[in-house]
Amino acid sequence: MTIRDTINLVETKSQGKLEQIKLPYATNGLSPVMSADLIDLHYGKLYKGYVDRFNKHEGDRNFNEAGAYLHSIFFAQFKTPGPSRPTGPILDIINRHHTNFVDFKKNFKEEAMKIQGSGWCYLSKSGQIKTIKNHAKRTDITVLVDMWEHAFQHDYGSKKDKYLDSIWRIIDWEAVNSRL
Repeated sequence: MTIRDTINLVETKSQGKLEQIKLPYATNGLSPVMSADLIDLHYGKLYKGYVDRFNKHEGDRNFNEAGAYLHSIFFAQFKTPGPSRPTGPILDIINRHHTNFVDFKKNFKEEAMKIQGSGWCYLSKSGQIKTIKNHAKRTDITVLVDMWEHAFQHDYGSKKDKYLDSIWRIIDWEAVNSRL
C-alpha cells in the first residue's frame, strides 16, 4: 500500500467508517528509534482509539478523525532504522528552502522544540516547516513528526531533542516522495 492509498483510505470513509492502516513493518521493526512497547502504546492503543471513537461516534468526531488521519501519515512513513537520506523531489524541496539536509534537520528541530504540550511538526509541500496544535487535517504534509508526549516519552523521557535527532533514521523517503 502506498502513502497515497493510505491517505485515500482515511479520507474516503466507507459508510462513515475509518480503518487503521496496517504497519509496513513489525512492531519491533523500528527499534532502537522506537521500541516495540512504544509502538504497542502509540499505534496499538492511542491511534486505534482515535479510529474506534470516530467509528462509534464517541467524543469530538473532527478531533478523532484528524487524529486518525495524522497517525496514518505518521506510521506509514517509517522503515527499519539505518542510514536515511532524502532523494528525488523531496530532496529538491529541502535544498531549495533549507540549503541542505543538515540545515533542514536543524530548522525542523528548532520549530518542533517550540511545541509545548500537544502538537505535530511537518514539512509542507511548499518547503515550509509548519506546526499543528492538537489535531487538524492538512493536505500539504510531506514529512510529519508527532510531538505529543506519548510519541517520545516512553523511549526518550523528557529528551524530545534526542527523539528528533533519531527520527530521521527511520524515515522512508520513497514513501515521503509518494506524497508529492
